[in-house]
Amino acid sequence: IAVVATVVWLLLGYPFDFALSIGIAVLVISCPCALGLATPTAIMVGTGKGAENGILFKSAESLELLHTIDTIVLDKTGTVTEGKPEVTDLLPAAGVTPAVLLQVAASIEHASEHPLAAAILRRAGAEGIAAQPTANFETVPGQGVRGTVEGRSVLAGNLRMMQQAGLDAKAFGADTDALANGGKTPLFFAADGKPLGVIAVADVVKPTSRAAIEALRTLGADVVLLTGDNRRTAEAIRAQLGIDQVIAEVLPQDKERHVATLQQSGKKVAMVGDGINDAPALARADVGIAIGAGTD
Repeated sequence: IAVVATVVWLLLGYPFDFALSIGIAVLVISCPCALGLATPTAIMVGTGKGAENGILFKSAESLELLHTIDTIVLDKTGTVTEGKPEVTDLLPAAGVTPAVLLQVAASIEHASEHPLAAAILRRAGAEGIAAQPTANFETVPGQGVRGTVEGRSVLAGNLRMMQQAGLDAKAFGADTDALANGGKTPLFFAADGKPLGVIAVADVVKPTSRAAIEALRTLGADVVLLTGDNRRTAEAIRAQLGIDQVIAEVLPQDKERHVATLQQSGKKVAMVGDGINDAPALARADVGIAIGAGTD
């Protein structure tokens, strides 16, 4: 009836938009229930299928927005990697034994909740090395941790932290570039302003990550890796997974800003993260996808 009404008004010489509005009016009057139920039914089926696959949609809006997403931003640790890093190299500085380096590292990292700290503690436990009490423990966002171990002022973190303390990579006597190029994260340790050594930690890429990223690219989405890791390590992971773009050495508080920058360039962005430090970026994105511990 709606189609007939539209055709009749067209034959009478009225413009198409007027004739179409007549057809729609007939359709709405004759089928109000079908039209009113179509959208909520589709959303209900969509959220139900998501739940079957372990995906919980917080709102119908996020489900509706997903098909418009053209850029996927991925956190690295725990998202594309297993999130269970292991110590691969112990590189003590001159005059320091591996056991001393590992003991100081375990002591300062004992109070940290970072996955890399857990890797050091597992290695120390495996070698029977006990952590010593740490005083004045403090986390330095985007750099590492510091505290006092057996009366010594200890720093543990990335190269940025060491440089601010007046130490450069050469002072540690380790080829940190080679470690980073191999996808390993070098952690620097110093006590009383002197180098103790470097511990390299590697986080294995999840076996499903490459296939997932290829599937996203097949859907036409650009994939961006966003990480606080140093650039060489991040580039090694990017090459391994075939990711389009990497943004490295990002402080936790700056992740949200990078997502906003992508949005300002006209992108529709989904952010995928697994940690509490990803929360601002997850909230800023058009759609935030929280996995693992990030669901809290």
